[in-house]
Formats: sequence, structure tokens, C-alpha cells
Amino acid sequence: MAAVTPKELVMVLDCADREALADFWSQALGYRVTRTTPPYTALTDPEGRGPELLLQQVPEPKRGKNRMHLDLRVPAMEPALSRVVALGARVLRGPFDDAGCPTTVLADPEGNEFCLIVFESA
Repeated sequence: MAAVTPKELVMVLDCADREALADFWSQALGYRVTRTTPPYTALTDPEGRGPELLLQQVPEPKRGKNRMHLDLRVPAMEPALSRVVALGARVLRGPFDDAGCPTTVLADPEGNEFCLIVFESA
């Protein structure tokens, strides 16, 4: 199998309110809502570099820790941390040093975990 391109890779995030999460994640990622067909809302990178994020509305609530989460690489923890918190994220842990990379673990408005990570190449 050949390498997957960003257009072929789709990340799916289960949620209770896809419209509210579409607002949060589109602003957090700089993505735009490109299509909505219940129970799905698709968010895509306007520059076509990142994978699609598909929000899937499901009836069951989130339980426990995510088995997979998003890491957002940022050039500096601030102002990125303040920006996502202002959008509705909440800090779960950090900031702390993780193998030389400043990291903060957060949750989106529905409790899905994600990280902000400072990488020199970001």
C-alpha cells in the first residue's frame, strides 16, 4: 500500500453535539466546515495540508480516556493555551516538560483529550 496523503486520512471524533464541536475545532485548528450530512460534520484544512476531521454525532456519552487524541504542535505555549481555553477547552494537566517538549493536556468542550506541544520545528 502506498503512503496515505492528508486528503486520504480522515480522523473521526464521536460527539454529542457536532455543531458545538465544529465551532470549537474549526477555530482551534484554523479549519472550515466543508459539509454537514447528519450525523456527520466535516472540517478541512483550507490549505489542504492537514487531514480531515469528521465529527460524528452519537447517542452514547464519552466514557473514560480517549484511546487516540490530537496533538497540536505550537511554536510557544502562550498564546496558544490562552486561545484554546478562551474557545472552551479546559486544562487537565500541565504545562509540564515531556521529554524536552513543553506539553499541556486539555479537553475540548465535550471532554475529548488533546495536547498542546511546543516543538522547535512548529
